[in-house]
Amino acid sequence: MPKITKKQDIKDIIVIYIEYCKYKNLSSKTIKSYYQTLTLFAQYMEEEKQITDISKLNKKIVEEYIQFTKDRGKYSFSATEEGAKKANIDKRTDIGKEISNSTLNNYLRNIKAFASFLQDNNLQDNDIHKCKFIKTERKSKEQLTDEEYKKLIRYIDCTKFHEFRDYTVINLIFDTGMRLSETLHLTINDIDIVRRTILIPAEINKGKKDRVVFYSNNMSKILQRWLKYKDSIQETELLFPTQRTNSYLANNNFERNFRVYLKRAKINKLITPHSLRNNFARRFLLASKGDIYTLSRLLGHSSVTVTEKAYLDLQDEDLRKCYQRYSPLENLRN
Repeated sequence: MPKITKKQDIKDIIVIYIEYCKYKNLSSKTIKSYYQTLTLFAQYMEEEKQITDISKLNKKIVEEYIQFTKDRGKYSFSATEEGAKKANIDKRTDIGKEISNSTLNNYLRNIKAFASFLQDNNLQDNDIHKCKFIKTERKSKEQLTDEEYKKLIRYIDCTKFHEFRDYTVINLIFDTGMRLSETLHLTINDIDIVRRTILIPAEINKGKKDRVVFYSNNMSKILQRWLKYKDSIQETELLFPTQRTNSYLANNNFERNFRVYLKRAKINKLITPHSLRNNFARRFLLASKGDIYTLSRLLGHSSVTVTEKAYLDLQDEDLRKCYQRYSPLENLRN
């Protein structure tokens, strides 16, 4: 990593920080998020505060920036003209609309990570860690009922290559709780048909560690049918290739297809491919009587705390069912 000196301005140090993130092998998605947040923040400091010196960075400036962003709304501030073009600013209809507290907290989280880096490298002794996150009202994630899930997969045409592929992906995520990106980057070498297990290699795993998940006998039948079909059309080790280019399928392309299937099935819920992973987690917790530790390992979370925060917001109906099984009066011995 390049040597850092106190004479460099904030934009120079952001570049070094991003290189450090790459060295730490953080995901490209995380690095992109850091870069976008910090570049906008640096632009704000320069234009609104006339500050480029890293030593001037403090808690008050960060809090003012978060408030500034909240007041301005969506897409109302851009670091560069090129960035504005990439975001299609001139075509957006949501410019200036309210930014969610969750998004603002994500900006603050990224800036705090950068501030910790500054302290660790003795660039400054800032007080940014004292910035408080905005309180957010947690909403239960929308779930697919059994009937809705059956309806969804019924509206996928498995006579078409890309729809049969997507049908298999949907069932696999629903059955294993894998992330979409992990699923789309699997190869046939990652699948153990006999033991019905999948090795998710570190290089495609968000946690950067090898992880194993398991799938059911029903999923095994679907997967083997797909493999026979795929191999008859294409020669590739990719498990879910694109039909034309025989390459990895991009997340956004799959997400677009998924929205088509929801529309066909007339399911008017805020459901995404990630919702299938959430659905798996919810069902696992209910079936396992709340075994959060095992669920955390299956999902590949960095800690049990992450799992608890993400998946303990069970729906009222789920809680009602759990209660009925453990009601003291119902379980009194006669």
